[in-house]
Amino acid sequence: MIDRATAVETVLRKLAKLPVGHAVDLRTYKRNRSVVIRRAGDDDFDVVENGFHKERFRVDAAKMKKLLKTLLKREFPRSTKIRLYDLGQAEADTDIQRKKI
Repeated sequence: MIDRATAVETVLRKLAKLPVGHAVDLRTYKRNRSVVIRRAGDDDFDVVENGFHKERFRVDAAKMKKLLKTLLKREFPRSTKIRLYDLGQAEADTDIQRKKI
């Protein structure tokens, strides 16, 4: 579990070290909402939001910080602690609508 105040920096540090094809999962304390981030390429990430909104994004590393802040504010509005799981080699969900950012 990580503190929400330092979550953006912690996740960005984790993503910088993440190999291509591996993913991390951010969940609320109750585990009912999630944000899954999968490294698709050297500079590309697939982000799947599953909670209040169900959306899928394809974003590069430069725009990841802004998207992550937005998603944390939208999906974890009252959470003080966030669960961070390393999923290892993972496939992204294909049934959620994709948005290009």
